[in-house]
Amino acid sequence: MLLTGLGPAFGVVAGFFAGGVGVAIGQSLGMSSPVGEAGPTLIHYYALAEDREFRQSLWQTFCLAGVTTLLAAVSGMMLALSVRRLAQRSRFVRTLIQVPLAIPHLSMAIFLLSLLAPSGLLARLAFAGGLIAAPVDFPILVQDRLGIGIAVSYLLKEAPFVTVMLLTLLLRKGDDLEGVAQVLGASAWQRLRYVTIPLLAPAALSASLMVLAFLVGAYETPRLLGQTWPALLPVIAWQRYTEADLTRRPGGIAVAVMLTLLTALLVWIYLRLTERWTKAEHSIFF
Repeated sequence: MLLTGLGPAFGVVAGFFAGGVGVAIGQSLGMSSPVGEAGPTLIHYYALAEDREFRQSLWQTFCLAGVTTLLAAVSGMMLALSVRRLAQRSRFVRTLIQVPLAIPHLSMAIFLLSLLAPSGLLARLAFAGGLIAAPVDFPILVQDRLGIGIAVSYLLKEAPFVTVMLLTLLLRKGDDLEGVAQVLGASAWQRLRYVTIPLLAPAALSASLMVLAFLVGAYETPRLLGQTWPALLPVIAWQRYTEADLTRRPGGIAVAVMLTLLTALLVWIYLRLTERWTKAEHSIFF
């Protein structure tokens, strides 16, 4: 009944999404191009393969997203294990962990920009305390080559997300499985290694894929905290699409299409893994 009621609304949303993606693919292939190309043609995709900025941006985007996702997964698992007992006893702790999830990524990026920039709060405090000769001597942590500011912003947002997912699983099933292992004589380390971590690993991988898919396509944080060249792929797509030179627009759309396809691939992998683990879990408990 619920799906029937939501069907028309879902159809409209899906139609707009599919229509937008279809138009974008068509324009990236030279059809309905603002410069009068007679598509279809793959010339804009071939141009990306020879584009030095695009290649560097592709490498940097996936390196930064991959490293940040790994750090978020590890820190999220460690935090979930650390606060597990507190969360069982205190609703306040469970609520506190979820607070970062309510903060928009844009707000987090603006906060870090005002905190970590050479003219930001930390630089002024370091200067006032005599640690540096001038605020501009503060280490470059935003709009830097390594993307440290971007990674910090994402880590503060995504680590709590992973923690919430894993903590929910721990509170729901962890005690029962660990209790059985303890009855069978397993030590605390053996329970952690052979019961708890295998229990959390599928959920951690699923959460990591969701985080990675988001980070690859996110725009606002790299736009505020990232360097101008080479920018990350979502920023490049927007820059080229909005340039006054209309011949650059199809190339920007091609970048966006590639990002969409990569994100869709990650989502598909996530859904397949979730389906497989759900069946395995059902067979174990039922």
